Amino acid sequence: AGFIKSPLSQKRLTQDSVELYCEAIGNPIPEIQWWFEGNDPNETYAQLWDGARQDRVKINATYNLHSTSTIYIANLTSDDSGMYECRASNDPDRNHLSKSPKVKWIRSQANVFVIERPDIKTHVAEDSGKVVLTCNMSGPYSTIKGHEWMHGDKVLQKDETDSAFTSYTMEGKMEEHSGMYECVYKTNPEIRGQVNISVAPQVMAYKKSEHGNEGDTGVLTCKNPSFPPVTTWSWYKNGQGVSAVNASGRYIIKSSGNKTELRILKLNIEEDTGDYHCNATNSYGSGDATVNLRVRSRLAALWPFLGIVAEVLVLVTIIFIYEKRRKPDEVPD
Repeated sequence: AGFIKSPLSQKRLTQDSVELYCEAIGNPIPEIQWWFEGNDPNETYAQLWDGARQDRVKINATYNLHSTSTIYIANLTSDDSGMYECRASNDPDRNHLSKSPKVKWIRSQANVFVIERPDIKTHVAEDSGKVVLTCNMSGPYSTIKGHEWMHGDKVLQKDETDSAFTSYTMEGKMEEHSGMYECVYKTNPEIRGQVNISVAPQVMAYKKSEHGNEGDTGVLTCKNPSFPPVTTWSWYKNGQGVSAVNASGRYIIKSSGNKTELRILKLNIEEDTGDYHCNATNSYGSGDATVNLRVRSRLAALWPFLGIVAEVLVLVTIIFIYEKRRKPDEVPD
C-alpha cells in the first residue's frame, strides 16, 4: 500500500470545524483507519470512528479502485488539538488479534491546532444620514495583517492595518441596508465577526394594482427584502382578516419566508374588487403594503371586438347608401 494524498496540518478556532483527507493505493485495495494522539504527555494513540466525541466526528470512506477517506470534526474544542494519523494496510492479517501482520500499517500524520476564539464586540449606529458598523477584538489573537468587510460574497472594504478595531460606514438609513455583514480579520486562522442590521419588515407589493377577469383566479403578491426574515404574514380587506372571512373557501394564502401570495378563486366583481393589505411581522416590528384589485367583466374582452364590428357595419352601410344614390345617374350599357 502507498499514499497518493496525505492529510495536511491545519490551524482552527474553537467552534469551527476541520476536515482531513487521505488517499491510498494498493492491490488488494487497502483499508484506511484514523488514529489520534492528544497533546497531553501521557496520552497514547487511540482509534477514531464515525460518531466519536459525542457524534462530532464523521468518517466517510470509499473503496473503489483505490481507498479514500475523509474525517470531519465539528464544533472544535481545545481538546481536539493533537496529531491525527491516517493508517493504511492491505495485509489480510492486518486486524487479526493474535497473528502479527507481515506488512506493517503505513502512516501519514497531520497536526491540528485549535486556538481559543477571541471575543469580538460588534456595534451598529445610525448618525446624521450614515450607518456605522464596528468590530473590536479582545483577548489573545495572532498577528492581524488587515481587514475586510463583507455582505454575503461581496467585499465592501479592504485595508492592511493591524488594529483590533475596524469600522465600515454607509450613506443612508438602516432600513436601506438591513442584512448580515461580516468583519474579517486577516489572521491565521481567519477570524470573523458578524454584524446584523435588523429592522422591522419593509413590505413591498410586486404590483400595486392587479387585474383579473370575472370567474378567473386572482393572484396578489407581497415581499419583504429586509432582515431579519418575516415570522408571520397576514392579509386584510376592509379591516378584516382574509382568513376570518373565508367562509366560501375562495381565499388561499401561501407564505414562505420573505414572500406571501393571496389567491382568490372564481373572482366576483362586486365582492372582490378593492384594496387588500398584506401585513408582515418579525421580532423588530411589523410593516404592510396595499394591492388594489380590479375585476373585469367576462365581456370586457369582447368590447373592442364589438366596437370594430360596429365600425365595419357603419362603413358598409355608408358605402351601400352612397352606391344606391349614385346608381340612377349612371347610363345603362
